[in-house]
Amino acid sequence: MSTGWGQPNIQADVARVAQLFQRGDHAAAAIGCEALLRADANCVPALQILGIIASMRDDLDLAAGNFQKAVRLQPANPAGHTNLGLVRQRQGRLDEAAACHEAALRLRRDYPEALTNLGLVRQAQGRMDEAERLHQEALRLRPGYPEALTNLGTVYTEWRRLPEAAELHRQALRQRPGYPQALTNLGLALHGMGWFAEALECHQAALQSQPDCAPAHNNLGHCLRALGRSEEAMESFRRAIDFAPGDAEAHFNLALALQNAGRIAEAIPLHRRAVALRSDHFEALAQVVHQSQHVCDWDRLAEDEARLIEAVRRNEATVSPFVAISTGMSAAEQLSCTRLWAARVAVPAEAAFRHPAPRSRSPLRIGYLSADYRRHAVAELIAEIFECHDRAAVEVRAYSLGADDGGAMRQRLMAAFDAFVDLRGLSHGEAARRIHEDGVDILIDLTGWTRGARTEILAFRPAPIQVNYLGYPGTMGATFVDYIIADAFVIPPGAEDGYSEAVVRLPGCYQPNDGKRPIAPDTPSRQSCGLPPDGLVFCSFNNAFKIAPPVFDVWMRLLDRVPDSVLWLLDTGPPTRDNLRSAALRRGIAGERLVFAPRTDGPQHLARHRLADLFLDTMPYNAHTTGSDALWAGVPLLTCAGATFASRVAGSLLSAVGLPELITSSIEEYEALALRLAGDRDSLQTIRAKLAALRSTAPLFDAVAKARHLEAAYRRMWELHLSGERPRAFTIVQEADGKS
Repeated sequence: MSTGWGQPNIQADVARVAQLFQRGDHAAAAIGCEALLRADANCVPALQILGIIASMRDDLDLAAGNFQKAVRLQPANPAGHTNLGLVRQRQGRLDEAAACHEAALRLRRDYPEALTNLGLVRQAQGRMDEAERLHQEALRLRPGYPEALTNLGTVYTEWRRLPEAAELHRQALRQRPGYPQALTNLGLALHGMGWFAEALECHQAALQSQPDCAPAHNNLGHCLRALGRSEEAMESFRRAIDFAPGDAEAHFNLALALQNAGRIAEAIPLHRRAVALRSDHFEALAQVVHQSQHVCDWDRLAEDEARLIEAVRRNEATVSPFVAISTGMSAAEQLSCTRLWAARVAVPAEAAFRHPAPRSRSPLRIGYLSADYRRHAVAELIAEIFECHDRAAVEVRAYSLGADDGGAMRQRLMAAFDAFVDLRGLSHGEAARRIHEDGVDILIDLTGWTRGARTEILAFRPAPIQVNYLGYPGTMGATFVDYIIADAFVIPPGAEDGYSEAVVRLPGCYQPNDGKRPIAPDTPSRQSCGLPPDGLVFCSFNNAFKIAPPVFDVWMRLLDRVPDSVLWLLDTGPPTRDNLRSAALRRGIAGERLVFAPRTDGPQHLARHRLADLFLDTMPYNAHTTGSDALWAGVPLLTCAGATFASRVAGSLLSAVGLPELITSSIEEYEALALRLAGDRDSLQTIRAKLAALRSTAPLFDAVAKARHLEAAYRRMWELHLSGERPRAFTIVQEADGKS
């Protein structure tokens, strides 16, 4: 190697090193660059090539050092500035990255690379309008520029302009076949449209040319999970972690896949790892909270939940709505969460369907959208409503998002509708188009923000009126959902500000109930259920995530003060069982006084309720279907009503069944009443007798009346649609003859 830059042999050495680099022999190129720098420490081409090699090896500090020195030596070279800017982007130092690209553009305004790279920085900073302008300017200077095409596509993906985004990525691929970034971005756009199989092909193709690309493995895992291929999804996320051990998102995604497979104890440490890797990963923190609730691991729960709620109050956190309603968040905080979540699935106004001018219609065409047309709590509540609908008033159509389990409930539901449409094979847009072309007047979403939801379908506004009902006990926070069906107890007058929807209040309880639910005739023995032969049986068959430590404290004090009593809980697996028994022991209660009931079929489960003396409710997330089960089976239910929808459902049930005396308004009152009832078996028996007498007449179990109330609500919604009005709330009034 020579000793001075500018001599012919130095130029030849630089050319040879550049050739080695272009051939992909980076190790030899790096050796050549080091030799050039020993001969001339200011050899800018060697610094640039070493910086690029270091960047490719993820040694970003070394790359930045080389590029910084190159810029100092040649400050008028725009490529040096933009190379440094790319490294600063990857380091998350966005302001410095923007300054580098802007410096390059001051030196050369017609520099497409600097324009589109600055556009990427603006995207990361949330300045999407500016990013769009920069990418378009790069394309004006260099039509067909693949990087700018796919970068512009990512802007449109962010804006939910997914068909436009997909077309831009396809244009990039026509310009550069096999371009991994365009393949990945096309996969993301297709995934967002619900084209999971096609998205899978894109990510697989991207991995053929970049097998060690962690984001591509992540994206592949998302598609596999959406297609129900959970084990393969987990393997993809594990590969992503192998290639990028510091990637918080990969840890988070693997944790989600594990918890969906029921492996919660394995998922929680991965969520914690994601938070440790990225302290602002509030979605992972939310799952730490929620999954800890599921297994009743309370050691750090209060601290984690407080941190999450504080982030929500500071508008820093995007939190799953279902997690939000399971914590101590207020209705206003829940609304804040759901608005942010709903914005993620919103589509541009021009993508939404247009509807003709409204006209009087009879019958109204009602669509019920659900992921749970099978053996599921929602189906078990509402099945009889579909059968009882007055076909002179409404035509009812089912739109199914979930799997067909082949069971008796699925068959019953399919027979209950005028039409049953399976949307599983359609993208979000196609599913919305099907509903729109069917001429649905009012679309009732029975899934909300629960598992299996495809809220993206609602975002296209396939029906002129869209309603949130039953599946999710809270606000959707979405501009494309018009009404929430409730009652005067779950959403009292004056509480409307906690809901993005207009509130429709039904008479009695908003929750329907199936009066055909069979209860097995034979009551099992206490011994067969693991219960002691004598002593009072408190029970709570709610899911374990609803058991909050302050409520558990009350339960343990009750066991301490009521001799020979036991607490009968639903068995949700060894981790939860072990954690609850350990928690009891720490509170001075022997673990064996907690008895766990294995899951069983509906009639048998209802029959074993007869062995319980008092159902103790949870808070801030009450018993919903489980509360109806207890009352249907004749077990008194004691609740404490809070301030949010989810915390007031059991109170609504008790009001509608004629037992308002079992509603308390503070945890102290709840504990005192539980203790009084436990010590007064005569009072408990009186309540049981009253409940037995009311079961055949209580509005809670009158499906025919509930169907009429819903039909009246639908008629009123349509009348308001005809008039162009939408009040903040309205109430359906039940007349003396039971009609609405």
